[in-house]
Parts: sequence; structure tokens; C-alpha cells
Amino acid sequence: MNWIAVSSIYKFEMTRFFRTITQSFVSPVLSTSLYFVVFGAAIGSRIQEVEGISYGAFIVPGLIMLSVITQSISNASFGIYFPKFIGTVFELLSAPINFIEIVLGYVGAAATKALFIGVIILGTAFFFVDITIQHPVWMVLFLVLTCVSFSLFGFIIGIWAGNFEQLQLVPLLIITPLVFLGGSFYSITMLPPVWQVISHFNPVVYLISGFRWSFFGAADVPILISLCAIAGFTALCLAVIWWIFRTGWRIRQ
Repeated sequence: MNWIAVSSIYKFEMTRFFRTITQSFVSPVLSTSLYFVVFGAAIGSRIQEVEGISYGAFIVPGLIMLSVITQSISNASFGIYFPKFIGTVFELLSAPINFIEIVLGYVGAAATKALFIGVIILGTAFFFVDITIQHPVWMVLFLVLTCVSFSLFGFIIGIWAGNFEQLQLVPLLIITPLVFLGGSFYSITMLPPVWQVISHFNPVVYLISGFRWSFFGAADVPILISLCAIAGFTALCLAVIWWIFRTGWRIRQ
């Protein structure tokens, strides 16, 4: 394993992140504050509790997942797409490094950025609501797995995208609606029976449910199923990336 190559890619991507550290820090804080004002105050005044949890605290895991998923995808997709766009990806491919080291560098940096944002949002939430994390180890595990898996997915999107419009297509039209409809701001048990069944076909439901369980010990889906879902998604993304580098699809073409 060429750790120097991995470190170089990782540091390059993180340097780009720290150049806009103020924007990266302020934006999630403001967004989280607005969500608490709109959902926590406006809707929370009408919905006092969900499954015995105050509504303001109940939406915290969903807020974190919403930001972490979108940040993971956007950071990873832009990270690999930009070298394609300016043509420097061929220098990367001709260097004495393999695809595992390339993926580790780009995906590792994207996951780190998303994890940083998730921690900021969690810290901001403590100023608005009283939160008790019942299973902190599981919370960290779910957070890290989500950052890594969706960074892998974003890496795939960055390779697939042929222009900047396509780069934003999947996150805006598919991922964001799935997150909002995945129980970010409500429990799927509050839905009519038919919609509860339909919601189980949304993969994001399992992520949010497992992450919320780590906070409050309450989940819409059994914890083992949530773990299997995120593990399966990660394995699928890894398999697709392996195939991409093996065939050169959208990289050498």
C-alpha cells in the first residue's frame, strides 16, 4: 500500500476544504438553527412528543443524516469529477498507485469533511434541545459508516457525471427527496399502513432509524436490519468502483 500517495490525495482534498473553513463552519450552523426554528418551534408546538421523545430532540438525528449524506456525496463527487474536468485524472491514473489508494484518498477526505459537518450540527443541537445519547459508540459507528458509504456513492457519481449539471442531478432529484421521505422529521409509524409499507422500500429509512436508535433507543426498523442495509450498500458501492477501474468506464474514455 502506497500510503504516501493516499496521504497526498487526502491532504490536497482537505486543503481545499480548509480554504473555505469559515463557510464550511457557518453554513451548517445557520441551516441547523433555521431547521430548529421552523420545525422545532412551529411544528414542535403542535407535536409535543414522538414515541415519548420531545419533537425538537427527535429531529436531531434526521438533521444530522440529511447534512451528512448530502455533504458526503457532494464532496466526493466534486473531488473526483474536477480532475476529470481539467484532465489531470490521466496523470493520476499513470502514477504508480492503484485504484484502492485513489479511492482511499478521495473517499477518506470526503468522509472526514462530512463527519466534521455532522459533529458541528450535533454540537449546535445541544444549544436548542436537551439530548441524551444512549449508545454513543453505536452513534459514532453509524455516523462513520454513513459518511464512508455515501462518499463512495458520491465518488461513483463523480465518475459517471459528464458535466456539472449531471453532478447535481442525483443528489437533488433522488437523494434529498429520499432523505426527507425517510423519516428525518417524523416516525414512519405516524403514516397510514400503506405508506408505512412503501417507506420500507426507501433505503434511507434504515439509516435514519438506526442512527436515531443510537440516540433514544427507539427505532422504526430493527437495528440489525439497519446495519445490514448500510453494510450491503457499502459493499455494493465498492463492487461498482472496482468494476469502474477494472473496465475504465468513464475514466479512460
